[in-house]
Amino acid sequence: MSPSANLGASSGAGGSASPQRELRRGIYVPTVAFFDAQTDELDVKTTARHVLRLAGAGVAGLAVQGSNGEAVHLTTEERSLVTRMTRSTLDGAGFSEMPLLVGCGAQSTVEAVALCRRAAADGGDYALVLPPSYYSGLFTDSTVVDFFTAVADASPIPIIVYNYPGATPGVDIDSDALIALSAHANVAGCKFTCGNTGKLGRVAASVRATGRQFLCFAGSADFTVSSMAHGAAGVIGGLGNIAPRSNVRLFELAEAGKADEAKRLQEAVASGDWVAIQTGVLGVKVALQEFYGYGGWARKPLPRPDAAQRAKIVDGLKDLVAVERGFES
Repeated sequence: MSPSANLGASSGAGGSASPQRELRRGIYVPTVAFFDAQTDELDVKTTARHVLRLAGAGVAGLAVQGSNGEAVHLTTEERSLVTRMTRSTLDGAGFSEMPLLVGCGAQSTVEAVALCRRAAADGGDYALVLPPSYYSGLFTDSTVVDFFTAVADASPIPIIVYNYPGATPGVDIDSDALIALSAHANVAGCKFTCGNTGKLGRVAASVRATGRQFLCFAGSADFTVSSMAHGAAGVIGGLGNIAPRSNVRLFELAEAGKADEAKRLQEAVASGDWVAIQTGVLGVKVALQEFYGYGGWARKPLPRPDAAQRAKIVDGLKDLVAVERGFES
């Protein structure tokens, strides 16, 4: 792999030390947080158990404080605890070189910067930042780029732009804006949960032409092969919680240019990912409980799927889990 394929340690714009861990090509999993079924309190032991399972499957890195991690359901103290616990669990199990991404999206520049600083203090290596959206009707053409520039200027760790129109109604960052942001020394890449491979390809081509160290990641596993054909560095996707080895193997096949094998595995992954996309963290937790013996429920007020709903989720994912177990043996 060429030196330019990865983003190594770069100077943090906030005047802090460089990140210790490299943002590599590969599969990154936005981890799930777990809660006691009776009290709704954070279940740190199960959260740590899940971290170890994912790390052992060969993923390139983990992310916390995302939609799968129910960041919006956590208190400030709990968010910090999950980040610290994830980092210490990785370090204690021999995965000290694995990078940790931390969700730091907020509606104001001030709060986003504060979250980036907290993430750095808690052991995070990169800040995954959504654009603001609440007042999007009042934005000018430059508001989103100005926001990310200001956050990157002040953050002690590099940021990864998180383009997720489903979570930020009215905001879908275009390729021109992303190409402009790629020139910032403290912007490490972008997660394309928009699913727009054309946009991803334009940004990746521009970065490649300039030699900038900026990685483009698909935002879900159902377009791994097509995104990599357009220049993606891998995937940051929730399906990895259920089938991490399958996701890693799919990345490896696509990276090696083994088109026929990649196509077959992509079909299985995409089928399973559709279930996960439709059911979100509720489906992920049902699948983990059914197939791996832990999972439980999302934090209230999210509903608890009934028996029929759980059966449908399990049925939709059983083929992918069978593939996953084949990679485990």
